[in-house]
Amino acid sequence: MSHERITFGTDGWRGVVADDFTYANVRAVSQGVAAYLADEPPARPVVVGHDTRFSAELFAREVARVLAANDRPVLLLDGPAPTQVAAWTVVDRHAAGGVVVTASHNPPEFNGLKYKPDYGGSAGPEVVARLEEETARAQRDGARTMPFEAALAAGRVEMVDPRPAYRAQVERILDLGAIRRRGLRIVHDAMYGSGAGYIASLLDGGATEVLGLHQDRNPGFGGLHPEPLAPNLGEAIARLAQGGHDLGIANDGDADRVGILDERGRFVNQLEVAALLCWHLCEQRGWRGPIVRSLTSTAMLDRLGERYGCPVEELPVGFKYIGPRMREVDAILGAEESGGFGIRGHLPERDGIVSGLLIAEMMVQAGRPLSEILRHVYELVGPHAYARRDIRFQRDAYAGLRDTLRDRLASAPPTQIAGEAVVRSRTDDGFKYWVADGSWVLVRMSGTEPLMRVYSEATDRKRVDRLIAAMAELASAGLPAVAGGHG
Repeated sequence: MSHERITFGTDGWRGVVADDFTYANVRAVSQGVAAYLADEPPARPVVVGHDTRFSAELFAREVARVLAANDRPVLLLDGPAPTQVAAWTVVDRHAAGGVVVTASHNPPEFNGLKYKPDYGGSAGPEVVARLEEETARAQRDGARTMPFEAALAAGRVEMVDPRPAYRAQVERILDLGAIRRRGLRIVHDAMYGSGAGYIASLLDGGATEVLGLHQDRNPGFGGLHPEPLAPNLGEAIARLAQGGHDLGIANDGDADRVGILDERGRFVNQLEVAALLCWHLCEQRGWRGPIVRSLTSTAMLDRLGERYGCPVEELPVGFKYIGPRMREVDAILGAEESGGFGIRGHLPERDGIVSGLLIAEMMVQAGRPLSEILRHVYELVGPHAYARRDIRFQRDAYAGLRDTLRDRLASAPPTQIAGEAVVRSRTDDGFKYWVADGSWVLVRMSGTEPLMRVYSEATDRKRVDRLIAAMAELASAGLPAVAGGHG
């Protein structure tokens, strides 16, 4: 068994299959979960789900047989399901927690495990610390197991269909009837992930039509990176650009993130989606309350918060911070730059299916095309442009490079970037620098991939590009990057 310590990133543990994501390590994490839940009443089950990645169902069975050997009842989902569907099953079945076999939006060579506490959101930092501690103990002492068929026969593992309960929840929080009646034509790109079929099924039975793309299972994701960003959505963009469709919805590998395309095939970036959701909740639904966003998300939420009397709080990256805070303050919206959004009345967790359908609901209620609604929101918040650049490194050198970057920027923080004076900074999660008019640039090392990400939001795209280029040059000087990313 590998004794390299297993650590959790922004949402769970991830690794390359057959390298560090192995059966032995999956058993260790599963034993860690069992130990963490040892004080829970013995009748409370654990939900186990999986996405469409290579052998994901076999890894899910491995999780189930470890939990069953530790006398913990298991509700094993009967097929690939979005992470939030597994999370809703945790809440619906009053389970002690949930484990989902997924690497979310990571490239196909990765897999991973996400742990969901009994409230169905991401595990907070305190829970993560306990899971890492118990997993380290299991790496040292071994995991308890029993044969999967024996666990089934003994009733310790029960196969369950999570879709009816999730559908009922979505019906409660969205006006699906109005969307069905409207007669929208929606393109849904499942990106070969576990969200396949969900949009079509939820909207079936009315005038609205859903064209599904990449709905079959393909563990290689058709050679694409299963992250719902414009460079990965060529076919969906082309379909919408041809005319005749109103909305494009794309989901990542485990469907907890969303990408949105307007009626002309223009990619609506993640910060714009956050602003649209906020406008819909505040203006059209009339909601009021706190808004919680990651430090990589948009200042447009701050402007809208001021307009509607909703306080906005900026947190480190990850729903392990956003989700618990949503619960604490009863936030109406949780938003992160990566396309993950949660809303009040649902899970304190990202849900890419609900987020996409919320955009459809917004269009129905506004009675206008998406591009017009976005234009109106920009009239309210003023000019905002955004981009992100991903700089990839070799995996075996990544940890040392991450430390080098942190030490460099901590010891010699920049006083100006692209000729603009730095007026404020934040360094608790990456390095974020603001200039005089509130525009910002951020460099941050990924917790789930060997990537350095550079983000910026400013008044126009040329300025964004200048800030990103200057920050990338400053941060990566002398570091052996192997590839660039999207902008």
